Amino acid sequence: MVAGLDNRDNIVSSLTRFILELVVWIAGPWAVFAVYGWPGAAIALVCLVALPAVFSTPGDKKHVIIPTPGPIRLLIEFFLFAVAGYAAWQVWPIEAAWAVWGAIGVGVLAGMPRSIWLLRGAPGEYEGRS
Repeated sequence: MVAGLDNRDNIVSSLTRFILELVVWIAGPWAVFAVYGWPGAAIALVCLVALPAVFSTPGDKKHVIIPTPGPIRLLIEFFLFAVAGYAAWQVWPIEAAWAVWGAIGVGVLAGMPRSIWLLRGAPGEYEGRS
């Protein structure tokens, strides 16, 4: 078991979420820039960074700014996955876009135990975390 992870989360799930957050922070504003220029890209970047950082489910992260029910957190993550997939399709070569969609598939499958926990309202705390 990797330090900081438990039986509801795993290294593949965590790593794909991290990679997809990077993709959404790069490709999302890039796609918005094509239509709305720098002001739109800046606003998109702030929103896409703030959304997962501010709204967290207690027991899922150590630092929670605004406590958010598990199902809402899961919707936020799926929204970010969708933005990553769509934006990559718009601004990157087709091979890169397919790689992003592959990462989304891996992330969804690897994250099923955590997603089920979030859908159930994230009852209790993760084992081993306070």
